[in-house]
Amino acid sequence: MSVQHGDTTNTILTQLFQSPYGSMIIGAYKDQICLCDWQNRATRSRIDRRLQQGLGASYTQQSSALIEQAKSQLNEFFNAQRQLFDLPLLLEGTSFQRSVWQHLRKIPFGKTISYQQLASINGNIKAVRAVANANAANAISIIIPCHRVISSRQQSVGYAGGKNTQRALIQLEETTLHSPRGAT
Repeated sequence: MSVQHGDTTNTILTQLFQSPYGSMIIGAYKDQICLCDWQNRATRSRIDRRLQQGLGASYTQQSSALIEQAKSQLNEFFNAQRQLFDLPLLLEGTSFQRSVWQHLRKIPFGKTISYQQLASINGNIKAVRAVANANAANAISIIIPCHRVISSRQQSVGYAGGKNTQRALIQLEETTLHSPRGAT
């Protein structure tokens, strides 16, 4: 079925967003955020292909009220004014990946866990590599906080936005928790 002019049924609306740590691409499909990811990540084309094929949709550069709301909430996060995101999400992936991503959402703001801990929480302590791969496949960075997963040696490893960005995000959250005004 071809997309008619003005018909966004089979369209993922996308917009670029400049974060303090680099350029991100935000995408919405049928009033749900399906993409909030680092524009220059190494696996950008793989993530984009998975989303477009899984949803049977193509990207169109166009904003929406939901994308603007996501930008606003991201700005609040980066300005230490938000700890939780309140956005409808569409998780496009395998059932295992979606399970891992749901567990990522439960990691408290300002806390980190290891891949091994995440595998244990997900129900299989031996599935560390599979959990790490699912974490790496997360297309909704920051909002689904994959940056909170680190190595068992408490080190940054393989974050899509880069190790320096991962460390900066963890530091931002720790600083926010300890600031006098706090964040909501």
